[in-house]
Formats: sequence, C-alpha cells, structure tokens
Amino acid sequence: MALTGIQILKMLPKKNCGECGIPTCLAFAMKVAAGQTEIEECPYVSDEAKATIGEASAPPIRTIKIGAGDAEFTAGGETCLFRHEKRFENQTGLAVLISTNEDAAAIDGKIKRANDFEYERVGVMMRNNLVAIKDAGGSSLADIVKKVAADAPKQAIILMSEDIEALKAGAEACGDNKPLLFGATTESVDGFAALAKDTGCVIGVKGKNLDDLVETTDKLMAAGVKDMVIDTGARTLREGFEDNIVARRSAVKEKFKPLGFPTITFPCEMADDLMMEAMIGSVLMAKYAAITVFSDIQGDILFPLLLEQLNIFTDPQRPMVVQEDIYPITGPDENSPVLITCNFSLTYFIVSGEIEGSKIPSWLLIKDTEGLSVLTAWAAGKFGADLIAMFVKKSGIGDKVKHHELIIPGYLATIKGELEEELPDWTITIGPREAGHLPAFLKEWKPAS
Repeated sequence: MALTGIQILKMLPKKNCGECGIPTCLAFAMKVAAGQTEIEECPYVSDEAKATIGEASAPPIRTIKIGAGDAEFTAGGETCLFRHEKRFENQTGLAVLISTNEDAAAIDGKIKRANDFEYERVGVMMRNNLVAIKDAGGSSLADIVKKVAADAPKQAIILMSEDIEALKAGAEACGDNKPLLFGATTESVDGFAALAKDTGCVIGVKGKNLDDLVETTDKLMAAGVKDMVIDTGARTLREGFEDNIVARRSAVKEKFKPLGFPTITFPCEMADDLMMEAMIGSVLMAKYAAITVFSDIQGDILFPLLLEQLNIFTDPQRPMVVQEDIYPITGPDENSPVLITCNFSLTYFIVSGEIEGSKIPSWLLIKDTEGLSVLTAWAAGKFGADLIAMFVKKSGIGDKVKHHELIIPGYLATIKGELEEELPDWTITIGPREAGHLPAFLKEWKPAS
C-alpha cells in the first residue's frame, strides 16, 4: 500500500539540507509519495526506511540517467498511462544512429547535424539529445565515442554491441559521460551484469519478444542490476505500438517490475525512408517510447518531432511561462517605448510578434504572473499596481531610457491612477486592448512631454 507524504516524512532525518535537490524534507517526502523521485536520493535516510519507503513509493517506471552535465539525459519516472491523469515526466529522447562501418564523411555529417540543429520555441531550447553508436566492424566504438565527445558535447551516448569488451572500452572512452550499454540478451546476462557492476552504466536489454524480455530482465534484477532500458524486440509499427502499451500498463497498473523500465524503440529498423521513420517515431513517442533511434537527422524531420515532444511533455496542470525580464525587441535605444505585460508564454509571443511586425524598436517588460494572462493575473492579485511598480523599479529599465513613460495593456486601464501613485516619476499610458492594434499604436507613439 502506498505511503502518504506525512508518513514518509516521519521516517526521514528532517535535516532540510537540500542535498537531494529539494529544499525541505517535507517537499521531498511529498515528491516521493507522488512517485516523482526515489527515496535513495536522500543521503541520510536509514536502510530500514529505504526498504520500507522504497517498495511502496518508487515510480512504476524506474528513473534512469545517461550522460553527465550538458549531455545528461533522464528517462522513466513515469507514474500514469495518460497525460491528463497527471503528467508525463521525462521527454522522449531522439537519437541518431551511427554505425562504426560507415565512411568518415557520413559519420562527420551525422555528428555535425546532431550538434547544430537547435531550435527555440516558447522560451525552450529544443534539440535531439542522443547519439547511438552501433558496433558493425570498421572503426571501434571507442574511436567514434571520442569523435562524438569532441564534436557534439551535448549528446548523451548509446553504445550498441554484443561484444562486452568492446562496450567496456567504449564506456571507458566516455569517461564521466556514462553511456547506455545496449545489447544484453538472455544468453549474455552474466556478462552484462558484471559489465554494469564494473562501469556503473545503465544496461540496454534486447528481447526477442515480451516473454523473452521479461526472462532477461528478471535474471538481471536477480543479479543486482537496477538500471535498465528495455527493447521489446518489435520491429514493425503495430508491434511496437502494442508492446509499448502492454509494457506500460503492466508496470503502472499491475506493478509488474520486470517491465518497469523505460523503453527504447528503433524506427530506423522499421522503415527504409527517413520520413516514414519520423512518422513511426511520432506514434511511438505518443505511446510511451523513452528513446527513439533514427538512421539520420534532418531539420525538416527533427522540428515536427520536437514540437510533438514539447506538446506531449508539457505539464497540463501548469501554464507555460517565460522568464521575468526586460526583453529588447529589434534593437531599442534610450528613446524607445517601454511596454509591460504578463509572462504567460502565449501572451509574450503574440505581443512580441506584433512589436516586431511594427518595426518600432521597443523595450518589453515581462512581469512574473505565474503564467496567468493579463486579466486573470490582475483578478488574482498578481498583476496589480504595487507589484508592477516594484518590478519596474528593480528591473533597471529607468536607466535604459531618457523618458519615463510606461505603456500598460488596455485591459488594465482601471489601475492607471494607482500606478501613477506608485510610480510618481513615470507617466502611465494606456495601450490598446488587443495586441493586433499595437503596430498602429506604436507608429503613432511619442514620449510624453
């Protein structure tokens, strides 16, 4: 039976040290109870408490980490079947496959594209985040690892081979950027269990089918291997779709531990066309794939997958926001207008887009309203005159412009008088209600005399 956050808190040392990455023991206990983190993250909890809490509160899909620093990739930690029930925790990893027998130009091209393709969307930087290196003769895994580490340092690495010594050499070449070592089968359990112990790396398990996969993960768990990524063996879209659902449902609903690991899928082995790979990958991403591996990477293929990833893994219970700050748009100077709005991302991108379209260089102040829109934030007391005035003063915008005129959204016209009292050195101007009217407004704007 699951424990509550308060029950877990009673078994914690209550140091509030923050070493687990969470500020207080109460907040940590609540996250453990919700299945969002594991009790082992607390460095001071007793072994007895670990045994009691860990069994009851661990996420049904185990959390694993690959890589380190900018290249760190996290998968698993999932607690539900459907996004609307709660949320999906960790984004699907997008990997490009490199075979060691490919020619140098092809390898260099894939690595360059993996390193260069990066997009910004609603304030989020998006890119593929994994390179899978397959042992197919020719160059060694270790040689390709060194090239990837040098030319694409933000990529976590997957090493694929049935040769345990080759995987071990590749893992050593990765250094602190711990790779996923993929290739464990029922026949090679002992060797991969020893490899996991020697390297401290996550093991990738390759099953012939679900039954074979369960047998292999059972043996590895019995040998003490905790961190795994699983491949059901499916190599068609239908099989992959069905297997992923069975694995996730078994882990989440039935608490079936042999399938309670993130899944890796191979669209690169399900189609001969990159566009078809992307379509298959998009389906598997929506149905629980933790990692999808593609034969190559192109901007027109990658961007739609990244947008899908962003949509699926956005927390439906939290609005998307941009950071509170001063945003210069099209190179403003000391005579440029100053506007303010909320940090709801949709509002920001609409307003900033209209300002850019006007071709009038401007300063856009973004006030933290916890992701609420202008009127909702005002009604909730998060976009009132006192808070706006405090932000304007601390932002330093007064030092960037000669005039002291602040343009507020038209829907906030009622707080003009309050703002003038809070900001006696500023002139408060009421802007248009709709962002679409900003270009005409800004073209007519002149600083108040």
